[in-house]
Amino acid sequence: MNSKSILLKIFHKLLGQYGTRQWWPAKTRFEVIVGAVLTQNVTWKNAKKAVDNLKKAGLLSCAALALAKHTEVAEKIISSRYYNQKAKKLKAFSFFLMNSYAGSLNKLFSGKMEDLREELLKIKGIGKETADCILLYAGHMPSFVSDAYTKRFLDRYGLLNGMTTYDDIRNFFMQNLPEDVYLYNEYHALIVYHGHAVCQSKPDCPHCPVRVIDKTTYCRYAQSQLI
Repeated sequence: MNSKSILLKIFHKLLGQYGTRQWWPAKTRFEVIVGAVLTQNVTWKNAKKAVDNLKKAGLLSCAALALAKHTEVAEKIISSRYYNQKAKKLKAFSFFLMNSYAGSLNKLFSGKMEDLREELLKIKGIGKETADCILLYAGHMPSFVSDAYTKRFLDRYGLLNGMTTYDDIRNFFMQNLPEDVYLYNEYHALIVYHGHAVCQSKPDCPHCPVRVIDKTTYCRYAQSQLI
């Protein structure tokens, strides 16, 4: 069975078990971008609290963040951890958007996806996972988001096959799945949810709802633990 068939089978099993995740929860595309920066290395609950604080302070816009003092932004996002660094990242992105695209997200997302990805990665503090979150969830572009949950998930299903880097895993999904924003959105969100709920560093294999997909597709790690 080829990788495309296996990945699609796993996706449909996850979707059947957990349902749509409705991710990313935000009212505007800019709010998605801010959330993508703030949720690095912290729970979404604490990131959302920081987003809400920015919103209440009238700082949830490109122009407002660019013009605000660093200390003013940082004190509003304390709940997100590493708030001084994240304040710098938010301001750096806002300056980039203002200077390169006149503050317009429509202009930002009008170009070619991979070219824009390279631009985003040049912004200080914007890494690959954050850049792909921005492209997928804010720009509605087919850029698969990988993370530690995704790598662990592939490894336990026996699908990692020597892949080690972020881009290796991103490309594996993008080369073996249809180019579909909805599919990439839900797949990443489902893997993250599963990683939080069951497939943790010490997984709950006996109660895992997706340890067996069919006779040929199953979690090798769970099988080894349950023998």
